[in-house]
Amino acid sequence: MESIVKKLSEIESAASAIVEHAEAQKEILDHEYREKRNRFDADLETRTNQKILEIQNDLAEKTSALLKAQIGGRNDTIAALEKEYEERHTWYAQTILKRITEV
Repeated sequence: MESIVKKLSEIESAASAIVEHAEAQKEILDHEYREKRNRFDADLETRTNQKILEIQNDLAEKTSALLKAQIGGRNDTIAALEKEYEERHTWYAQTILKRITEV
């Protein structure tokens, strides 16, 4: 009977040692997981910020190009209108005067 109690005590001690070892391994794995997750999060944040910056720069370049094109088109239109006015302002004045006096 004493040998059975002794064997049970040995088994309990071995089981306790296994549980302690498993808990220690669990803590190690938890720590490794947290480190990997933190590295992944930091890397993801860096890549995300870089992509956002690239998108912002691309948008700024496209906006600038669009504004330059619109300014160029506007300047061309103004120049054409001024040229037409210089060439035809007398005709416009005569046409307006004629319409006013016909009424």
